[in-house]
Amino acid sequence: MTEAPKASVSGGIRGTAAVSAKKPVPVGLSDIELTDEQRTGSGIKEFDRVLGGGIVQGSLVLVGGDPGIGKSTILLQAARHISLSGGSILYVSGEESEKQIKMRAMRLGDFGKDFLLLCGTSLDEAVGVMEERNPGFVVVDSIQTMMNEGVESAAGSVSQVRESTAVLMRVAKSLGITIFIVGHVTKDGSVAGPRVLEHMVDTVLYFEGDIQGSYRILRAVKNRFGSTNEIGVFEMRQDGLREVSNPSEYMLSGRAIGSSGNIVTCVMEGTRPLLMEIQALVTDNTSFGFPRREASGMDYKRVSMLMAVLEKRIGLRLSQSDAYVNIAGGMRVSEPATDLAVVMAVISSFRNSPVDKDTAAFGEVGLSGEIRAVSMCERRVLEAQKLGFTRVILPKANHKSLSDIKGIEITEVSTLEDVYML
Repeated sequence: MTEAPKASVSGGIRGTAAVSAKKPVPVGLSDIELTDEQRTGSGIKEFDRVLGGGIVQGSLVLVGGDPGIGKSTILLQAARHISLSGGSILYVSGEESEKQIKMRAMRLGDFGKDFLLLCGTSLDEAVGVMEERNPGFVVVDSIQTMMNEGVESAAGSVSQVRESTAVLMRVAKSLGITIFIVGHVTKDGSVAGPRVLEHMVDTVLYFEGDIQGSYRILRAVKNRFGSTNEIGVFEMRQDGLREVSNPSEYMLSGRAIGSSGNIVTCVMEGTRPLLMEIQALVTDNTSFGFPRREASGMDYKRVSMLMAVLEKRIGLRLSQSDAYVNIAGGMRVSEPATDLAVVMAVISSFRNSPVDKDTAAFGEVGLSGEIRAVSMCERRVLEAQKLGFTRVILPKANHKSLSDIKGIEITEVSTLEDVYML
């Protein structure tokens, strides 16, 4: 009798179904024992923070972003630390040659002996090496270059990207290998981008920022092993990405002092408070047939709503003025706690009256002109105090959640009328 062939992980690439060793049996929820995920430090604290405390063994992580933003660099830096700590790394590159990667790696420093490099676009060959070598970590750079021989379409197509990711997912779960997938995102939202496979992976990280600038923001938009609100801030240098341990200080660097339309606010990114500058510019009269409303770093519709509330509730005549609102530092914010700072910046620019440089403000503004409470108020105040601010303007509704904080003046407001009288 002929022995049945053994099923392999790579069998899925050629379209053959894997043979189950035994029939799956349902398990009661109360019978399942929970254990902490085994995590490995990447040597980059900001990277580990976004991942939820470190790299989880056997997970599939997608790192997306525009070309040239720093995806390969941060993974190469993490791979370097892991290899120097005794871990085994397989770096699969379909975009660069061995010499190109060697030149880039030399700028970062020495690597461990268990850092292996495989240059090629065949997914079948890459999976074969994974099964043979069984490395602890794998980096696939990038998923758009991988060719799955079982799929009849060009590299980078939706079907190729989706099926290749499905194969890598089976490899990660069956062999316990942590796999990082690099995915490029085009500005026009190409369908071949990694967004079509976000639901397939365990964690999705996105790099944000201007590739012409030096600062980058790493954000988790999906994480099965941690928070999806954490961010990491990095500075791109000649020798790689450097962590920015105090993002608030970076966000406020170079801010204009003594000019109207500028004020500092505090937002929460996960458990981290961040200070940033809100800038507003309001002209006396529009040069167009109707007033322009522009917003950079926040929702344009919310800015328009806040300006409508200002005109209706306190009679600020903005209907004939152009208005521009900007969040300095390249951040994008969706938290309504920035509302109070936005309206104060608009009022300051409209009246051409600067806000004191040592004042920060946060709070949500409602359609009736009321200033509503925000979460984690005390942490925001302490962050402002840490950066040297002497006064914080905040919602009166947050009074009960504040303890007695020494060394900083607290000004409470409940309506836009209170704000206008400051």
